[in-house]
Amino acid sequence: MNTSSTANAAWEALMSAHAVLMREFAAEDVWREASMREYDVLYTLSKCPGPLRIGELHKHLLLSQPALSRMVDRLVERGLVERTTAPEDGRGVRLALTDAGRKVQQDIGRPHARHVARAVTARVSAEELGQLAAICRKLAGQAEES
Repeated sequence: MNTSSTANAAWEALMSAHAVLMREFAAEDVWREASMREYDVLYTLSKCPGPLRIGELHKHLLLSQPALSRMVDRLVERGLVERTTAPEDGRGVRLALTDAGRKVQQDIGRPHARHVARAVTARVSAEELGQLAAICRKLAGQAEES
C-alpha cells in the first residue's frame, strides 16, 4: 500500500472509531441538563484559564460560527454561560462559565469521563493509549506531553 492509501485508510479508521464511540457516548444516561454539543462548549470553557472570545472558543469546537453563536445565546439564557466585556478594548465580549454552568459541566463530566475511560480501555492497551494520545496530539499540532 502506498503512503497516500495508507494515510487515507488511517483517516477512515480514525473517523470510524470516532463515529462508533460518539454513538456510544450519546446513548449515555447523562445528557439531561445539557446536550452533548452544549456539554462540549461547557467543557471547553472549563478547561480555559479565563474567559474567551467566541472566535477563540470556535477554534476548539466542531460547530459553525453561527451555530456556536446560537448555542451560546441559549446557554446564556439558561444561566450556564455569562458574557463579560473584554477589558482590553471595552467592545469585545468574552464568555465564561457561571457557577451553575460549572456545576452542570462537572455533573455531566464525571460520569461521562468514567464511561470514556471504560470504553477506551476495553478496546486498547495502556501502551496503545499512550501511542494514541501522542499520535492525536501530533495530528492536532500540539506539543508532546511529558
